[in-house]
Amino acid sequence: MSLSEWQRKASALKFEGRAFVNGEYRDAEGGQQFACHSPIDGRLLTQVASCDQADVELAVASARRAFDSGEWSQLAPAERKKTLQRFARLIEAHAEELALLETLDMGKPISDSLALDIPGSWECIDWTAEAIDKVYGEIAPIPANQLGLITREAAGVVAAIVPWNFPLQMACWKIAPALAMGNSVILKPSEKSPLTAIRIAALAKQAGIPDGVFNVLPGFGHSVGKALSLHPDIDVLAFTGSTGVAKVLLEASGQSNMKRVWLEAGGKSPHIVFADADLDRAAESVAAGIAFNQGEVCTAGSRLLVDASVKDQLLAKVRQALEAWQPGHPLDPQTRVGAIVDHQQMEKILEYVQIGKNEGAQLSYGGVQTLAETGGTYVMPTIFDGVSSAMRISREEIFGPVLSVLTFADEREAIAMANDSEYGLAAGLWTTHLGRAHRVAKALRAGSVWVNQYDVGDMTAPFGGFKQSGNGRDKSLHAFDKYSELKATWINLE
Repeated sequence: MSLSEWQRKASALKFEGRAFVNGEYRDAEGGQQFACHSPIDGRLLTQVASCDQADVELAVASARRAFDSGEWSQLAPAERKKTLQRFARLIEAHAEELALLETLDMGKPISDSLALDIPGSWECIDWTAEAIDKVYGEIAPIPANQLGLITREAAGVVAAIVPWNFPLQMACWKIAPALAMGNSVILKPSEKSPLTAIRIAALAKQAGIPDGVFNVLPGFGHSVGKALSLHPDIDVLAFTGSTGVAKVLLEASGQSNMKRVWLEAGGKSPHIVFADADLDRAAESVAAGIAFNQGEVCTAGSRLLVDASVKDQLLAKVRQALEAWQPGHPLDPQTRVGAIVDHQQMEKILEYVQIGKNEGAQLSYGGVQTLAETGGTYVMPTIFDGVSSAMRISREEIFGPVLSVLTFADEREAIAMANDSEYGLAAGLWTTHLGRAHRVAKALRAGSVWVNQYDVGDMTAPFGGFKQSGNGRDKSLHAFDKYSELKATWINLE
């Protein structure tokens, strides 16, 4: 479709902004709402329910009743699989509507929403559903007069707090394995991009997920998020977001019921280019690694570590590659970079640009707001050269299209610089030397490492971080570990 066709679809779109509790949409108990504006042009999309403690109490009670009833939690895994696969098919059938909601709400290009985010969402549910009736228990190797059974059980009530940068896809990474295991789920989307999470609640019910098993509570972190984190009847809290908030959630677990807390937190990922790399391919990857999704990616390759002998040559190629990553109207299918999610985040990014200048780094590309006349929030991809490891722009997560360039002299220094961070979510490296590729990949303290490519993956491999980038893993069979408990049962055979 063309820009004008997407705009016509957008003008006819109906928005649902209410919470979803016990199988029905409802206003927040206190009647509060917040305005949902599009970062594309600043226009008001709709009013959204602003939930708080009272809504959390209702949702948790509903989720607990549903879990205890066994209607979902005790259902045969093969039957849960069928229901979740219907859910996946419904998301697929509503792909254009959901992609449009995602783009209007968050500002990402419609081409990404339609080709990546929404397919990634239903594929996650489909893959996870297909796997659930193939997760076996174990028998312990114990004496013949005993039988030791090791079984996996649903944890109970799961609260999932998800971010605004990949709203539906990140939600599905949590809710798919949680629901597949038989848990009841309360999803708290970001107040910056809640619309797809709210919409799929109706699709979940249509698919046959029982009332109370899947609930959606929009609202703010300091209200509904805090209430969920402290609630004594929530068994598991799964979170993707900043490291600062992740630490607060860990504290809340200790203050309440020691609920299991699984965290995918911040990143400041190194993208390492050695002198023997294919510099043309590496430059394209570096540009995409910082500009994709407006740089609002936890794995963004925001630290470019490059061999000093090829730095100037590589940077010239990166600047050229970034010409294809200029901000444009998110509903134009040709656009590769859309709008920053809101004014608050745009101002944060521009503040870091100023910090970089003040620290003495050299602004060599971009670093300014653009398309201001649209009323939207757009920032040019940005490169800072001459950055040191001590600078804030090199150490702090900016969550925007800002690339810091540092140089190294040899492999040992590259590894040390890459690991010199409180984060350990991801890393990438470019080299044609097989031995170096293995050595460096093994030495990097990161949950995902890409060699001669960047930011790839699918449902077959786990995703998560080392150090202050979090714990636990999304995707793959390992995700089931977060939403289940292991039980050892000893049976005397004599």
